[in-house]
Amino acid sequence: MKTERLVKLQVQSNRLQSELATLAAFSAIPAPAVERIVYSHQDMQARAWLKKLCASAGLVVREDAVGNTFARWQGTNPALPAIATGSHIDAIPHSGRYDGTVGVMGGLEAIRALQESGFQPTRSIELILFTSEEPTRFGIGCLGSRLMSGSLTASADTTLRDPSDATLHDIRHAAGFAGDLASTRLAPDHYAGFVELHIEQGPLLERRGVPVGVVTAIAAPASVRIAIEGEGGHAGAILMPTRHDAFLAAAEISLALEAAAKSTGSIDSVATTGICEVFPGLINSVPSRARLEADVRDIDGSRRDRMLAVLEKACADVAQRRGVTVATKVVNRDDPATCDAGLVSTISAVCEAQGIACDRMVSRAYHDSLFMSRICPTAMIFIPCRNGVSHTPDEYSSPEAIATGVLVLAETLARHAGVLSSADGPYTPGTGTSLSR
Repeated sequence: MKTERLVKLQVQSNRLQSELATLAAFSAIPAPAVERIVYSHQDMQARAWLKKLCASAGLVVREDAVGNTFARWQGTNPALPAIATGSHIDAIPHSGRYDGTVGVMGGLEAIRALQESGFQPTRSIELILFTSEEPTRFGIGCLGSRLMSGSLTASADTTLRDPSDATLHDIRHAAGFAGDLASTRLAPDHYAGFVELHIEQGPLLERRGVPVGVVTAIAAPASVRIAIEGEGGHAGAILMPTRHDAFLAAAEISLALEAAAKSTGSIDSVATTGICEVFPGLINSVPSRARLEADVRDIDGSRRDRMLAVLEKACADVAQRRGVTVATKVVNRDDPATCDAGLVSTISAVCEAQGIACDRMVSRAYHDSLFMSRICPTAMIFIPCRNGVSHTPDEYSSPEAIATGVLVLAETLARHAGVLSSADGPYTPGTGTSLSR
């Protein structure tokens, strides 16, 4: 007769909140704001502190050539591919303390909760700290997971540069991460699955009063740079009928992109012109040059690409009508991801077993999970954040919300790591799960 293995999970919320506060203190600017740029002094301090916490939990820690950090709780059958979780700790300037960090510190707490329950995984459980999820230093997001999945090649070592024009190769070596960048790529069967815990970075869960979002798809952006060359001159001397104003051309292009996103018929289509630079930038001078950077994203890749096509046509039309030159460059065009149906079902089942309400939803922000989905089954767990605010010092997720997410994550990891022999039967979550203050 098969036996069931019951565990009682306790998420130590006070411990987790204390560690999130400690991590937030590794910052280049004063609280409540956080700034932790990849490979900075603050980033390296935070990494060292986190590695000590992982070692204290009995996890085996290793790092790859770009600084992706892996902390493994060895299962009884280490030959099996591990189930993984994790996120990032780098933080853009003037940001908050919860983006990414909840997935890292919450992942560690999920592992400790399982350890303290007496659970023993058959399949190893691995916590991943991804390098440079934010594009702050190198102009490209999800650097570590792109390399791990093979979505970015080793040529990035010399092609990627920071604002000081230093190469990724030189910067990572200075930080102590040596080795061939190609060695960061993982085989498709390296992990059995990956689950990322993250704040929603949107208002839907809070508005609905739902504690957990089960992510079914992850939108992916295309980033476009648009350079416009017009004719400048004195604001009083150049008559309106003869003007070739680069800024007004840029404005038309931006409005055309907005219209393209609104016309798809899908709420999941979004487009943002986030950068507009005007030269010479003087009140009494007609702009001769303008530069735009636009973000176009959707969970449907073909629909996203149709928006890009509309943008290209708008650029050509505006150039002809206004007598300006418009050049476009697609910086990156990533494919959206569909989350693994099995992992989505597991997360939903865990919520049901725990009496935790959940909604299935899409992620309009993209995460390291987008690139992990290229090499293993992947899913995400969202928790509410106040007013949907993120990337500012006002970013906030309550201790209760975080602890609930960690509980769901721990149960999900256990269900996939508790692979027993046929004589033992499957792992079954215990009825006594709780959130310890």
